[in-house]
Formats: sequence, C-alpha cells, structure tokens
Amino acid sequence: MDINEPSQHNVEFDSSTKQNLTPAYEQSAILAQIADKAERKLKLRWILAISCLPLFGIYAAFGIAPQTLTGTIATATVVEEIALPSAANTQTNVAEQHFWYKDHVRRDDTLNNVLSRLNVHNRDAINFIRSDAVASEITSALKPSHNMEAQTDGDGNLISLEYQLDTDQFINIEQIPSGYTASKVTHKLEIRPILKSAKIKSSLFGATDDANIPDDVAIQVAEMFESQIDFNTDLRRGDHFNVIYEGSYDEGELVKTGDVLAAEFVNNGKTYQAIGYRDATGEMQYYTPDGKSLHKSFLRSPLEFTRVSSSFSTGRFHPILQRIKAHQGVDLAAPTGTRVKASGDAVVDFVGQKGGYGNVIVLKHENGVSTVYGHLSRFADGLHRGEKVAQGEVIGFVGMTGLATGPHLHYEFMVNGEHRDPMTVALPKADPITGQNKVAFDAISRELTAQIDLLGNSNIAALE
Repeated sequence: MDINEPSQHNVEFDSSTKQNLTPAYEQSAILAQIADKAERKLKLRWILAISCLPLFGIYAAFGIAPQTLTGTIATATVVEEIALPSAANTQTNVAEQHFWYKDHVRRDDTLNNVLSRLNVHNRDAINFIRSDAVASEITSALKPSHNMEAQTDGDGNLISLEYQLDTDQFINIEQIPSGYTASKVTHKLEIRPILKSAKIKSSLFGATDDANIPDDVAIQVAEMFESQIDFNTDLRRGDHFNVIYEGSYDEGELVKTGDVLAAEFVNNGKTYQAIGYRDATGEMQYYTPDGKSLHKSFLRSPLEFTRVSSSFSTGRFHPILQRIKAHQGVDLAAPTGTRVKASGDAVVDFVGQKGGYGNVIVLKHENGVSTVYGHLSRFADGLHRGEKVAQGEVIGFVGMTGLATGPHLHYEFMVNGEHRDPMTVALPKADPITGQNKVAFDAISRELTAQIDLLGNSNIAALE
C-alpha cells in the first residue's frame, strides 16, 4: 500500500489486529486523512477562483467603464421657442384629410343606412344620389351583399363613391367644382380556375358547404353526373369528388363563380369523370375524357335537387282517395316555389288546371315522348300552349294544388301514350364530339385531366 494515498483504499482490520495497533499509529492515520481532505479543498478553491475571473471582467466593463466617461462629457442647456399651430389651421388640416370606407348592403338596408356607415353626411351629396338619373339607380338596386365604397373628408363630405350594380357593373360618383357627376363603368374581370375537393359525409350540399364550394357549382356537378349517379339514393358516406370551376376576380377579390370546367366523382368505389367543352353557340357541354357525350336528351329529374317521396307503382294506396290506385309517375318532394325545369326540348301541349293534378303542364317531345308536371303553385310568366321550351328552362314552380297532402312535384314520363318510370327509363344520349372539335377537345381534355389527377393525388398525400 502506498502511504501517500490513504484515501484510495479501504483498510479493514479484524478485532484481534485492532487490539495490537499502537495509539501512535492510529493518530498518524487520522492526521494523514485530514491532510488529504485539506489538499482537495484547496484545489477546489483555486478552480472556483479561476472560473470567476471572466465574471469580474464583465462587471468591470459595465460597472467601471461608464463612470470613467462621464467626467469628460460637456453639457449645455438649450432653450428654443416652438410655434404651435392655430386652431383654424388645425381644423383646416383635418377637413383636408381623406378617409376611405367600404361596406356591403345588408338585408333591409336603406340608402341612408349605408351612407351613414360610410360617413357620408352632407345633404347635397345625398340629394344628388336620390335625384340624378344615373346615381338614383343605386336606391332601387340595393341588394344584400353588394359592395359600396366611399371617400370622404373629415367633415363627412362625399368626395367619391362606387356601388356594385352587378358582378362587373358599377356606378361611380365623383365630386367636381360644380357639385357631383355620376357614370356607369364596367370592370374587366380576371377569370381563373378554382380547384376544390369535397368528401361526402351526409349529403352533396353538406359536403360542398364544408369545402366552401358554392351551391350553383354543386348543382352543376349533380347535373353532369345525373345520368350515371342517382344523387337521391346512390351516395355513400366516404364518396368524394374533385372539381375545377371558373372564378371571376375584381382586383383580386372573387366576385362570382361560373361554369364547371371538369370534375371527377368517386361513388361507391367507382370513378366518373367529365370534361367541359363549349360548343359553337358558347354553351358548355360535358363529355368523358375520350369525347363521349354525357348529355342526355332528357333530364332524369326536372328539379335541381330533391328526393323521391313516392315512387312509380302499378298499385299504391292513395293517401287522399283511401284506395289502391296506380301511381303512374314519381312524387319529388321540394319546398313550395322550387323551380321546375323542362326535362327536354319540347312544345307546350297543355298549361292550366286539370282534376287531381291541380295546376299542370304537359310537354310534347320528339319520338312520341310526353312529360307531365303536376301540383304546381304557379306557371312561368307568359307560358302558353304551342310555345317552344328548351331543356332546363324553368316552366313552373312546386306547389300542392289538386289532390296533394304536401308540396311536391308529380312527374310523369310517357312513350307513345304508355307510362314509364321516370327514374329508370333509358334516356338516349347525345352524339359524341367529332371532327375538328375533337382535336380542340382532346387538347383541353389532356390539360384538365392532368389537373384533376394532380388534385386527387394531393388529397391522397394529405390523407396519408
């Protein structure tokens, strides 16, 4: 054992050995341990002292250095008179300041309400808006959600005003030396495609609301695929779709949506695609990506969106007559006033009242086909026998006239006088796109299909 390192080893003695140790040896061992502890404490103190040196330097820099500079700085007192602006000048400056205000028309708004929110208070401007031939149109054209902007001075005097009459039509009012002038202007809108996706949880409109897709776009999607998907019965939770539609922007703000350019709908695991193409008349038609028409000679349903409340049947218990009677059409439940559309190009064969049908319209189509629309609340203005109507044209409005227990449309489909089930009858398709139009269509189809695929892949990546 090295006696210089007594603390590095544990020395154990049995009882007989301890009795043989001399007091001098015991004292020597204790003193050696005390000396070793003292040496270690001394080393620790040196380490701490060295570590504190940077702290003393920092303290000296911040505590001593500023004191050494204060004695050399020369100080002086400066007195200067500042002229305050007069009250008259202050009022003039405030009046000359211009303020911009923007608001939208709310339900039940009056012109005075809107102008008050826009800080327009001078009577001559308000009288001009009410009396001028152009500006006075604002009063009669106040529509909820339409925008109005105004520029005023600090006293609420109108400098300029702009009101949105229509999507791209505006009325401008400007202050001139003699008063005010008004004019109509047209804003050039920027049209850009909007790409959206939605997932079905309960209904089509519920999905589009969740995805912030406008109702008119949802209706177009339903009409595009109505010959392949029955949106009343075929939708499944988890179905999803991608859609590209036109958006019109005014100075970067979306002001309206237009036609659907392309869409893809996955229903119960099966994928359906549609590509839009405008014909020579500018009407948007829809085809499969390879050019087969999705357009039918007849709409499956003459209502934009509804549910079947009573199906086609050869023997149904009539709720009013209280007996078994053939139901030779379908009842489509919808609120009173819902628009009813012609299911195909036709000539009006009858319009008026007829027995249990109440207010009814009968249309005669080509190839021996006739359609019947019953229980209407009213007819489209000016509709008369012999008038030609186009597919999708509004011909009347849902009601409950005649033998009806609630508002709905009774719809019949007849071929050569024989009734067929409107929900299952085979609807003839239109001709496919051909010729030079096919070349232009193929280019559009490739581009839109690539965008739809990219949108679908992005959604899959987001889910993963």
